[in-house]
Amino acid sequence: MFDYETIRLIWWLFIGVVAIAFALTEGFDFGICTLLPLLGKSDVERRVIINTVGATWEGNQVWLILLGGAIFAIWPAVYAALFSGLYAAMLLVLFSLFFRPAGFDYRSKISNPAWRNAWDWGLFIGGTLPPVLLGVLVGNLLLGLPFHLDQDLRPFYDGSFWALLSPFALLCGVIGLLVTSFHGALFLKWRTEGVIHERARTAVSVLGPLLLISLTVATLWLMSTVNRPEITQMAGASAASNPLNKTVIATGADWLHHFLSTPWMLLAPALGFSGLALAWLLGKGQSKAGAFLMSSIGISGVLLTVGLGLFPFLLISTTDPRSSLTLWDATASHTTLLLAFWITVVFLPIVLLYTRWVYKVIWGSVTEAAVLKDSHTLY
Repeated sequence: MFDYETIRLIWWLFIGVVAIAFALTEGFDFGICTLLPLLGKSDVERRVIINTVGATWEGNQVWLILLGGAIFAIWPAVYAALFSGLYAAMLLVLFSLFFRPAGFDYRSKISNPAWRNAWDWGLFIGGTLPPVLLGVLVGNLLLGLPFHLDQDLRPFYDGSFWALLSPFALLCGVIGLLVTSFHGALFLKWRTEGVIHERARTAVSVLGPLLLISLTVATLWLMSTVNRPEITQMAGASAASNPLNKTVIATGADWLHHFLSTPWMLLAPALGFSGLALAWLLGKGQSKAGAFLMSSIGISGVLLTVGLGLFPFLLISTTDPRSSLTLWDATASHTTLLLAFWITVVFLPIVLLYTRWVYKVIWGSVTEAAVLKDSHTLY
């Protein structure tokens, strides 16, 4: 039904949608965990904050599993290069995620204040480290990673863990934390009342400018100092996957020229900045749903900017530009892509409908009275 070129592009779009879904849903989960010990001044207040995501955090986490599984099935070369070269960094992300399930499930099992306070800080770690580390990963995707492929297409990482922590990548890590904290504050403002609602609104008013300034600095930094490689020759978009069957120069046109050469792509950064700016303006006022919607649009715009900026690259190699992986030469077979496509077409709508039903059932403000009334069933 779809030729190889078309199905490759479809899967690039599909995986982009999954990445955005993960950022939007798990993003406010992370943010609320980061804000937990900062906005919750008593045990009851912290329980209110936790229960705004108590019924949905496990489902939201599935998007991360789906993202990893999709990369493994659709872009096996990308999976191999990332998870072999960045093994220590990936393990650090995984270990930091362990704090959240344990914190959610065990925090309220014992009423001892020291016990609960310890798990509150565990939730803070589990909500803060992952977005920082994932932001650093995005920064390194934009900068490029030091890896090369041998003649058997085996990836070899040529750098070190500490080399990943460049100033630009660390700035992207800060942006990752600001994005999730800002998004989480807007969600918390939407689902709470009274003093927590007001504290969340204050957090929005502080985090919004910091996020916009950081994004602006990162954008100018990328455009002015970071080279973007350029493909000068490669096999057709429907050819069999072989990343080495192309010619790439390390210093091609800059990132701004890449967007200007296809002007409609400028819509992505426009959506990113305008969405987040409107979310801040609305969020520091009385708006709830509107501010959160604008934040979701802004985050989607930022991720679209990253994806379109890299296109058609998936991983850029800084040590051997020819080893860079693109969506035209790093995918699984045509048969695999088609089979995975039809499985996705059947099951993804079911997942989305079920998710929509869950949010409809649990929706409403979480209050201190509700938490005290159901103290044995809520987190």
